[in-house]
Amino acid sequence: MRNSRLPSHYFQQNTAVYLAEDLLGKTLVRRFEDGREFRAHITETEAYYGTNDLASHASKGRTPRTELMFGAGGTVYVYLIYGRYWLLNIVTGGEGLPEAVLIRGLSTVNGPGRIGNLLELDKTFYGEDLTTSNRLWIEDTELAGAITAGPRVGVDYAGDLWREMPWRFVLKQDE
Repeated sequence: MRNSRLPSHYFQQNTAVYLAEDLLGKTLVRRFEDGREFRAHITETEAYYGTNDLASHASKGRTPRTELMFGAGGTVYVYLIYGRYWLLNIVTGGEGLPEAVLIRGLSTVNGPGRIGNLLELDKTFYGEDLTTSNRLWIEDTELAGAITAGPRVGVDYAGDLWREMPWRFVLKQDE
């Protein structure tokens, strides 16, 4: 029996900081064109919160790249780094408040670039609706363990205040 897919209100009624922690232990599902299905627990996330967060792409305002972040939560925001890694972000919150959660780790692989490669992400995932997609969604599951919070990774450009925000969450699974 499969677990239930997270509904749109889950993503829209909560902030990125809350969801970055709450998504830990949930199951990310990717169905490939050939019918294969990949499932793994989310074990590490980072929150990006609004236009004042200098680590967020939204701090530059509305652009063709960030427009999706200003929409209602529950959609996929992917972007390419180093010309080869598509990073998976989940838009959260309500319309007009740009925020997102970066998926940094799964029970099978760590690192947002590795996740993008494993899931075979590309630009066609930009704007994918997690509540209706046939190829990517998140199910409501729980995984026991201790959660730690710490500074975000790779955002030195944002300055000490924003880099040090304890908005990276890691789930250490019980042995």
